[in-house]
Amino acid sequence: MIPIALRVPDPAVRRLTATLYGYAFLSDLVLLYPLYVVFFADTGLSVGQIASLFVVWSAAGIVFEVPSGAWADVVSRRLLLSLAPLATAAGFALWVLVPSYPAFALGFLLWGAGGALVSGALEALVWTELDRLGAVDRYARVLGRARTAGVLGVVVSGVLAGPVLAAGGYPAVGAASVLAGLLAAIVATRFPEHRAPAAARLPVAEPVLAARSVGAAPSEPDTVSPPSLDDEGDPGWWDTLRAGVSQVRIRPPVRSAVLLVAVVAADWGALDEYTPLLALDTGVGAQAVPLLLLLLWAGVTVGGLLAPAGERLGSRGYPALLALVGVALAGGALLRHPAGFVLLAVAFGAAQLATVLADARLQARITGTSRATVTSLAGMATDVLIIVTYAGYGLLATVAGNAVAFALTAGAYLVVALVLLTRRRTTMPSGVAAASSHGRD
Repeated sequence: MIPIALRVPDPAVRRLTATLYGYAFLSDLVLLYPLYVVFFADTGLSVGQIASLFVVWSAAGIVFEVPSGAWADVVSRRLLLSLAPLATAAGFALWVLVPSYPAFALGFLLWGAGGALVSGALEALVWTELDRLGAVDRYARVLGRARTAGVLGVVVSGVLAGPVLAAGGYPAVGAASVLAGLLAAIVATRFPEHRAPAAARLPVAEPVLAARSVGAAPSEPDTVSPPSLDDEGDPGWWDTLRAGVSQVRIRPPVRSAVLLVAVVAADWGALDEYTPLLALDTGVGAQAVPLLLLLLWAGVTVGGLLAPAGERLGSRGYPALLALVGVALAGGALLRHPAGFVLLAVAFGAAQLATVLADARLQARITGTSRATVTSLAGMATDVLIIVTYAGYGLLATVAGNAVAFALTAGAYLVVALVLLTRRRTTMPSGVAAASSHGRD
């Protein structure tokens, strides 16, 4: 049964979105962002040691992602969103107080843990609150604006990092990054959170787990038992984790949505790390590289703001958007000229929009008590694909150079677009239609 959404005063939605945008901005207002690699090198670390730190960072995200998502389905999501920036801030403080390889590694572990606490919990809280307020159709545009707020935080960090470094050195940069984390934790306490008791959230036959998989084996049961309840009537962490994994395993629509989020987010997320190399390959000096990268972030900002228009894409519109990403990424890289960064900016903006819409599609297909767990599974899949993309890019770049490796890696978007177009049943990330279905297929 689909509950009829009641009209709720706009101030309730405004409080949620204002808190979300402030939290996203402060979480990414990290002055260490543009400087931490230089900081590591100035401390005496080799390129190999720095690369190993990135592996530690990625591995931490993978290890903590799904367990923290299940935790977010059991305890207060607002609490986890408050703890996340504190964990990251503690890592930054450790870096500047005890600059050494062990401290950097531990700091990345804390950063990875903080990111995992946010992933899943944030999307689940926002979707649940908008659903309660009868405004779930706004999810895609709200998420797009939140991503834009985060991008603005990164841009402001890039602008302030140099002057702060000149004025106070790395300790000042680290202190500013820690302060931003503390402020983000304070802002997180203002998130509204209204979660129904477990008895209300777990019907006798939970629809998310009762649906039979398309093409399931004959021996597969029609239903999966809902998570068992603990003494206080709430599902335990392990049961919630099992329910989330089962939902992805037995429901092809949810599984395809998880995979789409992972592929769309991972490819441009990994390629972003190599854009400075592309900039240098165009022949510009090192001092011009930040300006070209700023153009890319401008594209990402616009892409996030276009979420309301993206919600109106038809069954062929989303594959066309992915095709645009692939063609513009490849064209911008192969042009080997600063003007190519205009194409790259268009591609990054379209990729941001595609990521937001894919996430909205996933949230619309999730039901039951394991929303954060399923979202975290998508986050873990994204992290795994990013590592695979790093490895593949490294091999391609060694053989054919950065531009060719960049273009070939971008081809993944063309493949996904083709798959979506040729599927017998097209599943699109829509806004109003998906929200009104509340995850039904």
